[in-house]
Amino acid sequence: MQDRWTAVDQYFTEALAPSDPSLDAALRDSAAAGLPAHHVAPNQGKFLQLLARSVGAKSILEVGTLGGYSTIWLARALVMGGRLVTLEADEKHAEVARVNIARAGLNDFVELRLGPAAETLPILAGEGWGPFDFVFIDADKPGNPEYFSWALRLSRPGTVIVVDNVVRGGEVVDPDSTDPSVQGVRRLTEMLRAEPRATCTALQTVGEKGYDGFVVAIVN
Repeated sequence: MQDRWTAVDQYFTEALAPSDPSLDAALRDSAAAGLPAHHVAPNQGKFLQLLARSVGAKSILEVGTLGGYSTIWLARALVMGGRLVTLEADEKHAEVARVNIARAGLNDFVELRLGPAAETLPILAGEGWGPFDFVFIDADKPGNPEYFSWALRLSRPGTVIVVDNVVRGGEVVDPDSTDPSVQGVRRLTEMLRAEPRATCTALQTVGEKGYDGFVVAIVN
C-alpha cells in the first residue's frame, strides 16, 4: 500500500502543489546535510499554507524548523507586513534552514530562534510576541503538551493550531507503549480532552510520509 499512497500523493502534488526551485533546493540541501527526512510532504506543506491563508495570518509561530521546508510554505501565506518566528533546537538544522529561508527570499519575514522550545517560548512571551494567528507544532513529541500550552498562551480567539505526527503509525492507541513520542501524543490528547479554551479534532493521513495524522485546534 505504501507504493500506492506515494503515487497518489505524487499525482495530486504535481497537479495541485507544484514545487519551485527554492522548495526543491531546501529538500535537496537538507538531505545532503544529513538532516532526518521528517519534513512535511509537499501536499501537506500546501495544506498548511492554505490553512494559514484562510485565517489571514499576519503572525505565525512554528515550533520545529528542521531544514526550513515547512517554514517556506508557511511564510508564503503571510499577509502583507506579516512575520513568522520559527524555533529550532538543533544548531546544524538551524544552519541549513537559514540558508534555505534566505534563498527563498524570506529573510525579511522570518526570524529563526535557536534553542530548546521549552526555553525559547517563554522568552517570546516575555518579549511581547503574539498573539499568533497560526501555530504549527512539529518538534519532539514528548514536548507536545508543553508546546501546546504555550501556543494557547500566545494565541487569540480564532487562532488555528496544528500539531503534526500524532498517529505514530497507529501506535497512539497503545496505552502501554514505551515510546516517549507515543506517550507525548497521548498526554496531549488527554490534555485537549479537558481543555475548554480550544475546540479540537484529529485526522489520520496516509501518503508518501506513511501512516500518520495531525491535530487541528481553534482557540475559542
